[in-house]
Amino acid sequence: MSAAPVKVVLATHNPHKVEELRRILGDRLAGIELIGYDGPEPVEDGATFEENALIKARAAALFTGLPAIADDSGISVDALGGAPGIHSARYAGNRDDAENLELLLTNVAALGAGADRSAHFTCAAALVDGDFEHVELGIWPGKVLAEAVGGGGFGYDPIFQPTGSAISAAEMTADEKDAVSHRALAFGQLIRVIQDRI
Repeated sequence: MSAAPVKVVLATHNPHKVEELRRILGDRLAGIELIGYDGPEPVEDGATFEENALIKARAAALFTGLPAIADDSGISVDALGGAPGIHSARYAGNRDDAENLELLLTNVAALGAGADRSAHFTCAAALVDGDFEHVELGIWPGKVLAEAVGGGGFGYDPIFQPTGSAISAAEMTADEKDAVSHRALAFGQLIRVIQDRI
């Protein structure tokens, strides 16, 4: 009789992230069952993506008693001093993707036509299992477009054009994005740690 799979909680209430992480991780974690998280959201008061990812993973591990994985991610625009950065999810003062995106477009446009539009997505992927904590970082370079293009993805994907790509992240297929994104890179590295640990 085969052993029951080990349960690992995904410490997010964002259904888009749950779907994306299950795609990225699911087939590569034999014997591990990824489950959703319905516990309280912690206060994300860290100063870095890494700190906030650990805050979320610790909270989910404590609430469920299970190993937990979490990510903190966002977009940073060079000409805006790295903004919105860790404040990406609430850039416009709430969690509304459309309002966040419009505010970023407005702020980048205000820099002028010749402004540097270089940007990058960052993802910190954290694993907390009892006293064990580990974080991996993934960076996806690109630039901010002048307007939203494409209907796929979520968050800032429609205004982000990855380096080396002729299309926005929102125009990529799920498979294309999962092969190169910041989240795929960070969790791809974390998978090896999870496999060794759990």
